[in-house]
Amino acid sequence: MMKIIQSFFKSSDCLRKEIWSFQYGKPIRLKNCSFTSCASINSLVLDDCSDEENEYYPSIVHQWVAKDKGYFDHTYYLSLLDSCLSEGSIVDAKKLQGKLLTLGFGDDYRIGARFLDIYVAGGDLSSALQIFDNLPIGIRNVSCWNKLLSGFSRIKRNDEVFNLFSQMIREDVNPDECTFSEVLQACSDNKAAFRFRGVEQIHALVTRHGLGLQLIVSNRLIDLYSKNGFVDSAKLVFEDMLVRDSSSWVAMLSGFCKNNREEDAILLYKDMRTFGVIPTPYVFSSVISASTKIEAFNLGEQLHSSIYKWGFLSNVFVSNALVTLYSRCGYLTLAEKVFVEMPHKDGVTYNSLISGLSLKGFSDKALQLFEKMQLSSLKPDCVTIASLLGACASLGALQKGRQLHSYATKTGLCSDSIIEGSLLDLYVKCSDIETAHSFFLGSQMENIVLWNVMLVGYGQMGDLDESFKIFSLMQFKGLQPNQYTYPSILRTCTSVGALYLGEQIHSQVLKTGFWQNVYVCSVLIDMYAKHEKLDAAEKIFWRLNEEDVVSWTSMIAGYAQHDFFVEALKLFRKMQDHGIRSDNIGFASAISACAGIQALYQGRQIHAQSVMSGYSLDHSAGNALIFLYARCGKIQDAYAAFDKIDTKDIISWNGLVSGFAQSGFCEEALKVFSRLHGDGVEANMFTYGSAVSAAANTTNIKQGKQIHARIIKTGYNAETEASNSLITLYAKCGSLVDARKEFLEMQNKNDVSWNAMITGYSQHGCGNEAIELFEEMRHLGVKPNHVTYVGVLSACSHVGLVDKGLCYFNSMSKDYGLMPKLEHYASVVDILGRAGHLQRAMKFVEAMPVEPDAMVWRTLLSACIVHKNIEIGEETGHRLLELEPQDSATYVLLSNLYAVLGRWDSRNQTRLLMKDRGVKKEPGRSWIEVKNTIHAFFVGDRLHPLANHIYHFVEELNKRVFMIGYVQDNNSLWNDLELGQKDPTAYIHSEKLAIAFGLLSLPEMIPIRVMKNLRVCNDCHNWIKCVSKVADRSIIVRDAYRFHHFADGQCSCNDFW
Repeated sequence: MMKIIQSFFKSSDCLRKEIWSFQYGKPIRLKNCSFTSCASINSLVLDDCSDEENEYYPSIVHQWVAKDKGYFDHTYYLSLLDSCLSEGSIVDAKKLQGKLLTLGFGDDYRIGARFLDIYVAGGDLSSALQIFDNLPIGIRNVSCWNKLLSGFSRIKRNDEVFNLFSQMIREDVNPDECTFSEVLQACSDNKAAFRFRGVEQIHALVTRHGLGLQLIVSNRLIDLYSKNGFVDSAKLVFEDMLVRDSSSWVAMLSGFCKNNREEDAILLYKDMRTFGVIPTPYVFSSVISASTKIEAFNLGEQLHSSIYKWGFLSNVFVSNALVTLYSRCGYLTLAEKVFVEMPHKDGVTYNSLISGLSLKGFSDKALQLFEKMQLSSLKPDCVTIASLLGACASLGALQKGRQLHSYATKTGLCSDSIIEGSLLDLYVKCSDIETAHSFFLGSQMENIVLWNVMLVGYGQMGDLDESFKIFSLMQFKGLQPNQYTYPSILRTCTSVGALYLGEQIHSQVLKTGFWQNVYVCSVLIDMYAKHEKLDAAEKIFWRLNEEDVVSWTSMIAGYAQHDFFVEALKLFRKMQDHGIRSDNIGFASAISACAGIQALYQGRQIHAQSVMSGYSLDHSAGNALIFLYARCGKIQDAYAAFDKIDTKDIISWNGLVSGFAQSGFCEEALKVFSRLHGDGVEANMFTYGSAVSAAANTTNIKQGKQIHARIIKTGYNAETEASNSLITLYAKCGSLVDARKEFLEMQNKNDVSWNAMITGYSQHGCGNEAIELFEEMRHLGVKPNHVTYVGVLSACSHVGLVDKGLCYFNSMSKDYGLMPKLEHYASVVDILGRAGHLQRAMKFVEAMPVEPDAMVWRTLLSACIVHKNIEIGEETGHRLLELEPQDSATYVLLSNLYAVLGRWDSRNQTRLLMKDRGVKKEPGRSWIEVKNTIHAFFVGDRLHPLANHIYHFVEELNKRVFMIGYVQDNNSLWNDLELGQKDPTAYIHSEKLAIAFGLLSLPEMIPIRVMKNLRVCNDCHNWIKCVSKVADRSIIVRDAYRFHHFADGQCSCNDFW
């Protein structure tokens, strides 16, 4: 109190002609005192007043002033109030307030404004409002309003701010930039106010009052719009600013970063540097975080260099951001270097590196770093423990995870929802489902994340029953499934083949409004695609409003997985046209689609795009590239792509085995399969299937049986897919007995099993057996499909059952709703053609509802050759030449037709036309397996080491078969000669050489098995029949059309092939 009075009397404003003081409690008047005398009187007053008088001195002053008001005006009291303001003395101000009101200063604007300052500064807003309300409306100017707005805004009483602002507008007080700054700050602190009141209206008022270009207002607007997700509106304000300060740039940068506009944030940072704005540590940490999210490692490196130049490396926030950047981008060496060089580390520092190490698979290092953290004074938090639990889950380190669980329990972190989710994930991934379930029951069961983790756990085990129990229980407890719940249960339905349940979940998705959620719909697309319901998948895909890479790649993968390769590539291109950047799954699926149609050049282009997009090290794209090269027969390129993959998994190996098998390099496929086992790699069902297919295509029954033994050893023999492959193997290797045995021993047959056996019977000429099996299949309720009908129609063709074949063809659409495909039409043409009904076959072709392809016409032309029908044969041949002018098979068939009719001029003209057009005939090739080695022979081949011995033996065989009535068919031999060649006997067909070698090399009890890439000619067919008799050997030849079982001078085809 003494200081207040001293300040009062020391003020130069206190000098008057007469000044009152007090002595012994009574006032005395001092006239004409100087400043010095005033100071001495001041001292006198202070010394002579009692403690009680000193305490209530303002009251004494007021009483004294009241006696002679004329000597004092408002200036004195403003000085006293200024002292109260500087000292923060609300109590003294209130005492002065009462006296000044009695003295008639209540209407004085300056006095009232000063009281407002005191009460607002002291946080006594009730008193401030009382003062404000007592001021006449006419003198309540914008400054008074701003003071109140500032006070309420400072203590976050935002509703009062808005009410005052509304009242201010109603009283026609023009707000200034300070007004709008406070109101906008209140909006920023109160999202509800932003949502309901509409900051756009405030923005409009700003513009109406001509304050839109004021720096403080614009900065507030940028901050407000950004915080509430309207970053484009913030950007418009920013761009309209004529003058910007560092706060403007930082507010805009912060807005971009907080709204996941990382690329915009980076562009803004570059503009900052262009305009010479000095960056701050906050700017660097924000831009680095943005670079981290989009994995812009190169920019991060540049920023690191700038940070070094500006001397901000010692800033812990900047260095933490750098550690996170390098960790997330996989540059862990650089992350560790920044970490080591940091002078000060906090918990975020350790968390950043531990999290990065865990995410990139360096779980061991993450755990080691945790041990270092424990040695320091820093304590791990929820983020630390969650990252470490993730590391343990990746390593399968269940015991270490249990220790972390114990630590979290002791430190009270275990109740955190993030920790609970990580712990549950640990037990699920470590297959400790019992502990997971027990922990789940004791956790916060209202946390939907935990329910989702349990669904994933049971889904990984393929336990559909438990998954549905969890799914139903969570809804019973009032928890609604979210965008992660539905995918979890749908994936389980997909993995166990429970489409019917998946469709029920789909219905619930529609009812609960998730039918437009990209994540949910992507899993639905995948489910329907994997169950070959591509129509349903397409409907979901095209109804999606939001274009998301996951949904696009799910649909592309669905097409590729079901051999709709062209559709997959079209959709991939359309995705790129829409500006959507593919992910690794999209690239891998597109490359696989290229492999499916052997589009090597396009596949290489797509792989180059994947590398440019940052997927050069991606496993799935690398595996797809292996399959592409192998499928296209690029053996060396396939091996090179295989060698580039650091960590090869079974999919990498399968790419080689399957690719080589499908491209016809079956020997190479079997070599890779042997190498795979030699390297200790565990094959899966797909591997065995590809190896069996390769063995089947080389008729290598010995190696096929070895693979069969391995399948039994690994337990895959119980799998239906394995048995299906083995049926095909034995059927293709000519061993119907083994194929039938495998078929009969199967516990679970599917349509593929029946189709494989029916096709095997058909290819071996056992048409009646094929038909009987088909009827049994229908009787058991197994629905035939397109493949089934190809087999049974082919069986009817081989045994000459015309009427039955036509009846089956009609039943496809009538009984099963199957629309015939071109191969079915070709089969009917074959049935009619083999039976000699060529005119009928021609009419059937002309009446087809679809345009006949080369396969249909080629079948008809082959029948014309058998029945020597020149009229239909020539017309068919000319149509074939129009369709496929570069296909050598057409020229060969047409020349065969002329040869069997003895029209050698026409035959020579056809061969000449073939030569002029640059078409080369595929050379005949036959091969036989002897002592685990494939021996291949070409027509007139003398490259084999035993060539002389083989040719000499062929001559011996010729002598013996001539003795039992063999007649050489010179037409067949002469037709095979090229123009200018002479003696046909010098060009022995490849199957004769292979059979001769087999008879020389194999024990007498072993059948001779030969494969040929072309159709067996008449002469060779007759020759082999005779050889089987004179050599007393069973000879099995598989040509491009069927199997021929030769024994005792007869063939299973009955000379009808």
